[in-house]
Amino acid sequence: MSPEELRAGGFDVVVLQRPEEFELLREWTGLRAGQDVPAVYAEHNTPTGDVPRTRHFLADRDDIPLAHVTHFNQLMWDSGRAPAVVIEHGVVDPGARYTGEEPSAGVVINEPVRRGRAVGTDLLPAFAEAAPLDVYGIGVEKLDLGERVRPRGDLGQEDLHTSVARSRLYLHTTRWTSLGLSLIEAMHLGMPVVATATTEAARAVPREAGVVSADVAELTQAVRELIAEPELAQRMGKNAREHALAHYGLDAFLRNWDVLLDRVVGGGS
Repeated sequence: MSPEELRAGGFDVVVLQRPEEFELLREWTGLRAGQDVPAVYAEHNTPTGDVPRTRHFLADRDDIPLAHVTHFNQLMWDSGRAPAVVIEHGVVDPGARYTGEEPSAGVVINEPVRRGRAVGTDLLPAFAEAAPLDVYGIGVEKLDLGERVRPRGDLGQEDLHTSVARSRLYLHTTRWTSLGLSLIEAMHLGMPVVATATTEAARAVPREAGVVSADVAELTQAVRELIAEPELAQRMGKNAREHALAHYGLDAFLRNWDVLLDRVVGGGS
């Protein structure tokens, strides 16, 4: 839809996801978010910089609700006067594809070389000592961490889901992100999880679905155990899928967004 069509058609509410979209909305439509048209800001990112003291750029306004995608985000951002809610991720169920036939750990990281420590790229060699790593995502071909860290390319979603589900477990090394959708998708696939205890992971992965810890030695030992015990991995993966369906399915996600949008359009807080 062109800017001209937007101006002519009109709309009830806008959902913004980047700071620059406020000016883009005004440029395209002549409307100011939260003043001329009701608006919601979906905050996908964790704060950066001096994190405990990071104030959201909408913190001094009370006319635009902040919809955080994780409870961790809401906890860490100083949202100030902005009405803040949490609407957790919802993903399309890819189906139970887990086979675990490969004695490896599946990893999905986009741009692991550029993003480095933020996504735990420096941790991969330690985990590779416990099991070979099949690494998927944008830019993984740039990895040069030895023959046990195996770049598998940037696959389309369908092929990715099928391929990663062959690994015995899903490994989540990210230090700083809201909550990787690939982690939720892996749980939907029925994969057991080994994850760093950072951001929302500790809440997203229950004990019966995997191992979450800040101790890398504990995590690498968990990888070894799951590689050695396929039946344990199968049971944990089944629990992971049940948890993901209950907490990160589309039904609750869409229902919560409907409630928020109805409230905003209706002029409620």
